[in-house]
Amino acid sequence: MYNKDPAIVNGVYWSESLNKVFVDNFDRDPSLIWQYFGSAKGFFRQYPGIKWEPDENGVIAFDCRNRKWYIQAATSPKDVVILVDVSGSMKGLRLTIAKQTVSSILDTLGDDDFFNIIAYNEELHYVEPCLNGTLVQADRTNKEHFREHLDKLFAKGIGMLDIALNEAFNILSDFNHTGQGSICSQAIMLITDGAVDTYDTIFAKYNWPDRKVRIFTYLIGREAAFADNLKWMACANKGFFTQISTLADVQENVMEYLHVLSRPKVIDQEHDVVWTEAYIDSTLADDQGLVLMTTVAMPVFSKQNETRSKGILLGVVGTDVPVKELLKTIPKYKLGIHGYAFAITNNGYILTHPELRPLYEEGKKRRKPNYSSVDLSEVEWEDRDDVLRNAMVNRKTGKFSMEVKKTVDKGKRVLVMTNDYYYTDIKGTPFSLGVALSRGHGKYFFRGNVTVEEGLHDLEHPDVSLADEWSYCNTDLHPEHRHLSQLEAIKLYLKGKEPLLQCDKELIQEVLFDAVVSAPIEAYWTSLALNKSENSDKGVEVAFLGTRTGLSRINLFVGAEQLTNQDFLKAGDKENIFNADHFPLWYRRAAEQIPGSFVYSIPFSTGAVNKSNVVTASTSIQLLDERKSPVVAAVGIQMKLEFFQRKFWTASRQCASLDGKCSISCDDETVNCYLIDNNGFILVSEDYTQTGDFFGEVEGAVMNKLLTMGSFKRITLYDYQAMCRANKESSDGAHGLLDPYNAFLAAVKWIMTEFVLFLVEFNLCSWWHSDMTAKAQKLKQTLEPCDTEYPAFVSERTIKETSGNIACEDCSKSFVIQQIPSSNLFMVVVDSSCLCESVAPITMAPIEIRPHTSASRSAQHVTSLQYVLVELNSRLVWDWDLGH
Repeated sequence: MYNKDPAIVNGVYWSESLNKVFVDNFDRDPSLIWQYFGSAKGFFRQYPGIKWEPDENGVIAFDCRNRKWYIQAATSPKDVVILVDVSGSMKGLRLTIAKQTVSSILDTLGDDDFFNIIAYNEELHYVEPCLNGTLVQADRTNKEHFREHLDKLFAKGIGMLDIALNEAFNILSDFNHTGQGSICSQAIMLITDGAVDTYDTIFAKYNWPDRKVRIFTYLIGREAAFADNLKWMACANKGFFTQISTLADVQENVMEYLHVLSRPKVIDQEHDVVWTEAYIDSTLADDQGLVLMTTVAMPVFSKQNETRSKGILLGVVGTDVPVKELLKTIPKYKLGIHGYAFAITNNGYILTHPELRPLYEEGKKRRKPNYSSVDLSEVEWEDRDDVLRNAMVNRKTGKFSMEVKKTVDKGKRVLVMTNDYYYTDIKGTPFSLGVALSRGHGKYFFRGNVTVEEGLHDLEHPDVSLADEWSYCNTDLHPEHRHLSQLEAIKLYLKGKEPLLQCDKELIQEVLFDAVVSAPIEAYWTSLALNKSENSDKGVEVAFLGTRTGLSRINLFVGAEQLTNQDFLKAGDKENIFNADHFPLWYRRAAEQIPGSFVYSIPFSTGAVNKSNVVTASTSIQLLDERKSPVVAAVGIQMKLEFFQRKFWTASRQCASLDGKCSISCDDETVNCYLIDNNGFILVSEDYTQTGDFFGEVEGAVMNKLLTMGSFKRITLYDYQAMCRANKESSDGAHGLLDPYNAFLAAVKWIMTEFVLFLVEFNLCSWWHSDMTAKAQKLKQTLEPCDTEYPAFVSERTIKETSGNIACEDCSKSFVIQQIPSSNLFMVVVDSSCLCESVAPITMAPIEIRPHTSASRSAQHVTSLQYVLVELNSRLVWDWDLGH
C-alpha cells in the first residue's frame, strides 16, 4: 500500500476518534488485550499501539484484510469454484501469476467456506483428481494440499471455457441441493488471459434471472483485447472484473471480491458478530507470554444513504479475548476431581480443552503448525462414532456417556474411568459447551458451616493459598479491585470493606469451612519439624494439603533454598497445582486409590532422560459414611529419593526369623530387587541409573510374563497432537522469501527447465551435474506434526502376590512379585543368574501412525514420475522436429 494515497490518509484521519473509544473500553475492562480496526482500504489501527518491524526482506507483510476475523465479519460463508486457464497461451509467467492468484484466493477462504479448483484447456483437469464433482471444506489441511498440487499444472492446448463453466455451475447446483456446504453465497472465480465469447447462453441456462452465483473474473497479462468480454461476464452476474499484469498486483486485486461479497451486509445493515477459532498470541504482560485467544469482530459501515445504497464496507472492528477469561465462568469446584469443561467451534475444532497442546518445546515455546484446527475427536478419541462431536457441531443439547482413558503425568500414566458428558450450544456464538463429569466423583459433596471470624482467622495463615485461576470473586468489574489476589479479595469481601465486590458466596463458605477444619494439621506439621528424631536427616522436605475448594496448605521442613525440587507446587509446575483445567496430579491420582492407601511416584522431567531426585507420596481424605463417601481433600509429602531408597533397603533386610537373619536378601548377587509402582516405573533398583525407567525395558522377560498372567495389563493410547522428528534436506542458501518472490523464482525455474531441455538435446547432462556446480545439501532434523500410538501399563488391584518361571533358551528365570500394603507399590525379586536375553525389552516408545501406506505413496510417486517422463518425451520430440 502507498501510505500517501488520499484514501488511506483520509481514512487514518477520520478513524482517529476510535482512540478515545479504545482507551475508554480498556479502562472499563483491562482484559481487552488488543482492540483494532481493519480498514477496507488496507490500513490497520490498533490499541495499544506497537512498533511494526519489517521482516528480513524489509517488508511489512501484515494485511488485516487477509485475516480470518476480517473475512468472516466482512462476508458470509461461501461455496467457490476456481477455474484456471491452462491453455498454451498461459505458458510462462502468466501461469505463474495465475497460480499465485489462486493461492491468494485460498488465503481468503476460512473453515466455513467450501471450494474446489479446476484447470481447463480442451479438457477439465481437477487439481485433486480424487475430489472431482464436489467441494471440500476450506480448512488449513485441504488448502495446503491443493497448493501442493498447483505446482503440477502446466500450460498446453486450447482453452475451452464453456466446458469449464458448465462443470462449475453443475457442481454448485448439485452441492447446494445436497444441503452440504455453506448454504449461503456461491461464486465462480475465473482466472484466464482472455475469453473469445461472453457465454451468455450458459448464464441464461444456469444463472439468470436470479443470478445466485456471482462471477469474478481475473484477466492475466497486460493485453486488454479480451477485457470487454470478461468484464461483461462479471457485471452480468453480480461479480467483479480485475486485471493482474504483475505478481505485485495479485494481493490487492484478489481482495476486491471481498468488497463485493460484503455489499448485502452493508445494504441490509447486518451487524453480525463473529467469533474465530482459538489461536496463540502474546499479551500485554510480558510474564504471561503466549496465551490462547479468540477474536470477536463485526463489520463497520457508514449510515449515510449513499454509502448504504452502494454497499460500501468501511472495515471490520475486533478485539481479542483470552480463552482463560471464558474459563473463569466455569465453577471448577462443582465439577469434581476429574471433571472439566471444554468448548468447540461449529466445525468441531477445539476452542478450549484440558488436552489441547498448542505449544511445544524445543529450546523455547513454539506454536504447532496446526494447533488451531485440532478436532474434538482427536482428544476425545474414544468417541469412535463421533456421537458426542456430531451432536455438539449440530448445536444440540443432551447427554452422552463412555469409558475413557485419560493420560496424566506427561502422558506416562493413564486413568481409566467412565465420563458423563453434558453439552449445549452457547447463544450468540458459533461455539458449543461441553462438561465432563467422572462417575464416582462430584455426585456428592460435603457442606459445613463456620463463622466468618473463625474462617478469616485460619484463612489468613501465611501457609494458606488459594487457586489463582479460580473465581472466588470477580476482580475485573471495577478498576480498584484489579490489583487484588483472590485471597485478598475474599478478605475484603468478608470484612464488608468492598461492597461492590461480586463473590461466589457458596464457594467462599466452603473455603472458610476447609480453612477451619484443616487448621490443626499445621500444628501437627510443626511438632514433626521440632522433633528432630522424626526427620533428623532432612529426608522429608515438604508436606502439603489440598481441598476440593482449591485451598492449599504447604509446610517446609527445610529451608526454601534447600529444596531438591524447587518448582514443586509453584506456578510454573502446572501439573501439581490447582488451575482452571484440573486438580493437582497428586490429588487426582490419590483419589483413584483405595481409601487409606498412599500413591508414590517419581515426577517425570520434560527432558529426554526422565531422572528425578525426589519421591512424592499422597493419599485422599474421605468422609466415611454408610451411604456415600466423597473425597474432600488430599494430603502428601515430598522426600528425597535417596532417603526413600535407604528406607526401602533397610526394610528389605529385616526378617521374621528368630535370629533375625535372612536366608536370602536383596544383598545377594543371585537376585535383583526392584520397587515399582502400579504403572510399572522403577522407584528403587540396585542399579541407581535405572530409577524412573519402565520396568519392561530393564526386565523384558518378567514384564512380558506379568502381562500374560494378568498381573499387569497393556492399554493402547493415541496422541493426535504429537511432534515427530523428520530428516529434511536443507541447502546452504537462504530461502525465506515471501510468496511473490517464490512465484518469481518459479518463473525463473520454468526458463531453466527449457534450458535444461536444450542441454539434453546436445548431450551435456554430465556437464550440468558436475561437482563444480553442485549445491551443498545436508540433512536437517525438524519437528513435524504427527499421530502416534503408544502403550501404558496398569496393575491389577486384586492380585496381591504372584510368582512364576520363565523358560529361556538355556535356563529358567524365576521371579516373585508382591504388593506392598496400603500403597500403589510392588516389590519384585528376580533371579539374576538367568539373563534370558532372547526376550526383547518392552518399551513405551511411541510409534508414528501414517495415514497412507507405503504402497499407496509409492504408487502416487510412480504416477507423477510417469507424467513427468511423458511430458519430457513429448517436448523433446517437438523440439527435435523443429530443429530438423
